[in-house]
Amino acid sequence: MDVAKTLLERNSALFYFGLANLLFSLFFLLLTQFTTTQVLGVNAWYKPFKFAASIGIYAWTMAWFCAYLPASFNINLFNTAIIVLLGFEIVYIVLQAGRGQLSHFNQSSAIYAGLYSLMALAASLVSLYTAYVGWLFFTQAFPQLPDYYLWAIRWGIVLFVVFSFEGFVMGARLSHTIGGPDGGPGLPLLNWSYKYGDPRIAHFIGMHALQALPLLAYYALKDVRAVTVAAILYGILAVFTLVQALNGRALWNGGAL
Repeated sequence: MDVAKTLLERNSALFYFGLANLLFSLFFLLLTQFTTTQVLGVNAWYKPFKFAASIGIYAWTMAWFCAYLPASFNINLFNTAIIVLLGFEIVYIVLQAGRGQLSHFNQSSAIYAGLYSLMALAASLVSLYTAYVGWLFFTQAFPQLPDYYLWAIRWGIVLFVVFSFEGFVMGARLSHTIGGPDGGPGLPLLNWSYKYGDPRIAHFIGMHALQALPLLAYYALKDVRAVTVAAILYGILAVFTLVQALNGRALWNGGAL
């Protein structure tokens, strides 16, 4: 509750946007148990669940970090951009799920292809804006922050941006599976493939460095060198999962690593 109160004080717009997405993610997860609509052999509501949860976590994370930036940073512009761009993404994903249609990689009509391109543009703009925030963390002084925590934020943003653009690996192929068709057996809840290469794993790991590294630094490592080593190892893990995926190899077989 203290964290929620602090988030609300720091950035009410992103707090409520994040909260709405997290609540909707729970609703979408509940829908998977009461609906039979499927897309590529998977319940259609798993994708809205994952995206809403991810957007909610991102919104709260950036609300927390941006409060450290100098007053010259236009937080209202940042908030508006994030809410409009990611709001468009989740609304379109939800609408397509309700219709039992693909949102990503849908080239079945000019309209769907255009909307998918707009989704890619929206995600790219969010990543670029996040990169700008990262540049500020690298170039501005933050005497109020411990060095190890500041470096964790920096490395977290770097890995987030790199692996958010890794999404173009999937976009260029119009598929999130390498070596086989989309769909089929996968890890429970996340639906990552048991049988083929799945770039979504690296996408997920890399982007959530945004949360993992600062939390690890603040609560456990408390040392700049340790944070740097952790960031390197974390990046190696993300790259390893990407290489595995690009070679069409699953990280597990039938659920066993």
